[in-house]
Amino acid sequence: MKVLLAEYATAHAPALAPEGAAMLEVLKNSFTRCGYSVELPGTGDFGAEIERLAPECDMGLVIAPDNVLSRYTMILEQHTHNLGCGAMNAALAANKVRTAQILRSHGIPVPADAVAGERVIKPVHGCGAEGVRLSTDAPGTGEFSQEYIRGESFSVSLVGSRIVGDACLYFSGNPPLPLAVNRQLINIDAEGRFRYRGGETPVHPPREQEILLVAAKTLAVLGCQGYCGVDVVVADKVYVVDVNPRITTSLVGITACMKEEIAQILVDASQGKPTPPVHLTGKVQFDTSGRISPA
Repeated sequence: MKVLLAEYATAHAPALAPEGAAMLEVLKNSFTRCGYSVELPGTGDFGAEIERLAPECDMGLVIAPDNVLSRYTMILEQHTHNLGCGAMNAALAANKVRTAQILRSHGIPVPADAVAGERVIKPVHGCGAEGVRLSTDAPGTGEFSQEYIRGESFSVSLVGSRIVGDACLYFSGNPPLPLAVNRQLINIDAEGRFRYRGGETPVHPPREQEILLVAAKTLAVLGCQGYCGVDVVVADKVYVVDVNPRITTSLVGITACMKEEIAQILVDASQGKPTPPVHLTGKVQFDTSGRISPA
């Protein structure tokens, strides 16, 4: 069986290249251990490389920033079986304003819109903490503002399941598989810019079950499948502050502690097969270059 791992950042987004390389290495090693032959795109036009390689592969996965993920996933889906989130759902989650509106309408806590005072300014289409800042200024073009929630920052890594029908994709009925709750290491610099430095995993905060329930409901509401990360801030409520319908850097730390192979989990979930709970041993810290150290 042959799998295409189409990682975007290493060749096309220098600022994110270390994170992209770390995620790719983890996935490539896992698929190889599971007996798959791994294909990687060249450094040329990314979409053309997917079109060239995907028809020769039994399955594939796009690893890319939110703002381009849907575009390249759609190309992949036209040629092979997608192991990640569907292109349409990825496009929805990439729009941070629309995502917040939908989650709020389903009773999932999100930060309130803010038009005055100190608030968080975010790109409508962004990736991680890029362009996110704390400011009293008005949002610029392509940005929006939300209330600043003071609390503890975590992410939840989950894998959503699906099955393939004759013409469409349908939910299998299997609940999302939680991999881990991860503590996020985020700094705010002197200019108010948020800086993501990595994280610690697995962690078990006092409100872990509430965090997991909010994350699982978020995936269900948005229809996200495959590996996803849900970023939350725990304060008076568990607030969802971002949804990443893609591989995230937390996977580097999780796989260092996880007995199971992430490759097999992704394949099974994409085919609607039951995914038993994972087993994590120990705790690690990880940075955005993929370096692991004991926590």
